[in-house]
Amino acid sequence: MKGKYEVNQYIGVPLETDDSGHYQIKLDESGDFKLHSWRTGKHTKGKFKKVGQIFITENNLMVGIVKAIPVAFKDRHQYTPLQRFTSEYVSDEVLKAGQQKLIN
Repeated sequence: MKGKYEVNQYIGVPLETDDSGHYQIKLDESGDFKLHSWRTGKHTKGKFKKVGQIFITENNLMVGIVKAIPVAFKDRHQYTPLQRFTSEYVSDEVLKAGQQKLIN
């Protein structure tokens, strides 16, 4: 099929930077956070390398990838496409906190 591309779902945690420029989990008003899903789109820039990588959504939100799951091309519209992958990664602590939330 023309125009077909590999699609993955990325479960991630929203990020912000602290005063030192380190990435940390963006907490909501109650001091907690939720995991959300995005996918690679036709116009997504960059490549996924490994869990912990940071990407930017189409709303310019920074997200740390906690888990990547292959998605059938026909099912791709169930998820919001992401804008671009960066070459940056979250710390092990941030990744562990996100993965722990995924388990619970």
